[in-house]
This record gives sequence, structure tokens and C-alpha cells, in this order.
Amino acid sequence: MSISIDMKELSTSIGKLNSFLEFNLLGCSNLQELSTSIGQLNAVQELNLSTCSSLQKLLKSIGQLNALQNLELPSFSNLQKVPTSTGQLNALQNPHLQGCLKLEELPTFIGQLIALQNLHLQGCSRLEELPTSIGQLTTLQNLHLNDYSKLQQLLTFISQLSVVQNLNLSRFLKLE
Repeated sequence: MSISIDMKELSTSIGKLNSFLEFNLLGCSNLQELSTSIGQLNAVQELNLSTCSSLQKLLKSIGQLNALQNLELPSFSNLQKVPTSTGQLNALQNPHLQGCLKLEELPTFIGQLIALQNLHLQGCSRLEELPTSIGQLTTLQNLHLNDYSKLQQLLTFISQLSVVQNLNLSRFLKLE
């Protein structure tokens, strides 16, 4: 399902559309707030919030999307914090967080996302460190960390990522 790009808010009735597999809000630059009823979209496998530049935060109800595999958040420039409820997204394979310019930290629960295959963090310029729990991601195949200026160290977890096939560290300005 796709939505009009001029929309400023989602109706609470959106939760009644629980048979959709894909929910696309791509380019809804005027969207300021998600409805808490978004957590009722039980079948959604892909949620695309790309370039929703007016959106201020993700709601806790995102953690109720049990079938969610792909979470597209590129250029979600106001995202400062990932809600702890996203630690319940056991089917999540592909979170795309590139260009989240205000994101300062990843939560430690990221290591609990057992299906995670790809992690895109390029351009998250305020991110200073990665939680050591990333080393617990036994299914992680692709890790993209390019375009960093503040990331102080590449933690020893890298050696624990036994199935990683692609590690992108291009344009790393500080590597200790």
C-alpha cells in the first residue's frame, strides 16, 4: 500500500489494514507522526519510511510488527533513538538506517535480532560506537559502516562475525 506524499498524519484506522504485506510511505516528507495503530499491521513484511523528513520519531508500536523483515529508514534525518521495542522484531532481516544524521547510538539489544542479515549504517555521522552485542549476530552477512567521522573504534566484535561476506568501511575518517 502506498500513501499520498502530502499527508501529515496517519489515521488510527490504518491498523485495520492488517492483511497488507508492504506499507510504503516513501517520500511523505510532510508526515509528522505515525499512528500507534501501525503496530496492528500483523502481516507487514516491509515498512518504508524513506525520506519522511518531518517524522520526529519511531513509535514503540513498531515492535509489534512480528512479520517485519525490511525496515527502510534512509534519510530519516530526525531519528535520534531506536525504540527498545524494535528488539522484539525477530523476523527483521534488513534495517536500512543510512543517512540517519542524528542517530547517536544503537541499542544493545541489536544482538538479539536473530534474523538480521544486512545492517546499513552509512552516513550516520553522530554514531560514535557500536554495541558489542553486534558480535552476537550469527546471521549477519553485510555490514555497511562507511562515511564515518566520529566512530572511535572498530570493536573486536568484527572477529566474531563469522558469516559476514561484505564489510564496507570506505571513507572511514578515524579508525583506531
